[in-house]
Amino acid sequence: MYPVLFEVFGYAISTFGLMMAVGFLVSAWIVGKRLAEFGHDPELSSTILIYAMVGGVLGSKLYFAVDQWLLGTMPFLDALLNRAGITWYGGLIGGTVVVTLATRIHGLPTKMISSCVATAAPFGQACGRIGCFLVGDDYGRPTDGWWGVAFPEGAPPTMVPVHPTQLYEVVWLVVVGALLWRRRKTSPFLFGEYLAANGFGRFFIEMLRVNPKVGLGLTEPQWIGVGLVVLGAVGWMYYRGREEESPA
Repeated sequence: MYPVLFEVFGYAISTFGLMMAVGFLVSAWIVGKRLAEFGHDPELSSTILIYAMVGGVLGSKLYFAVDQWLLGTMPFLDALLNRAGITWYGGLIGGTVVVTLATRIHGLPTKMISSCVATAAPFGQACGRIGCFLVGDDYGRPTDGWWGVAFPEGAPPTMVPVHPTQLYEVVWLVVVGALLWRRRKTSPFLFGEYLAANGFGRFFIEMLRVNPKVGLGLTEPQWIGVGLVVLGAVGWMYYRGREEESPA
């Protein structure tokens, strides 16, 4: 694994940071393509990218800080200022809130922008998960399978081969992204489909990970996954009903 690429004045540049940046850029490129399909200036994707980056990073750090503080494992401010703790679900919440505000500020249709983001987010998230694999983070339980990977410099390190759950999620996200791209012109609410598919995949991949169970035998990410499935399904049904009513 390659957790650190190089150092600049003693500051380590990690492969995760690089892949996160690549993920944002890939997402912005796809959003630009979708904006052009809607007849909007594709250059607006750069503006949306800035809002998504700010909201995503702030949301992920706040989620991590609050989570660690509630668990009693780290003071809130220490967790907030720690380089670790770039949590996807926190980033999803923060990015969604800030980008939604951006659509209001710039007078863009929120549902249209959500459709653009839905086609881009799976591929951007997949890039981030590749970064997790390269730094040895978020891996799964030990396995005897030939595909097991040891992370001697991981977080935390392990010399025992484990499930590379990061790569499992990459495969799932690429499949989801391809399906959403095919449905981009027919779905009543594409962002709802993305949320549901994201939560569904994470729920089952989480069964191979080692996160502690917090209630009814489920881990925190699994509960969030269930919430995303419900939220996505409710949103999809809401917009499907509105589309059916619109001709009348």
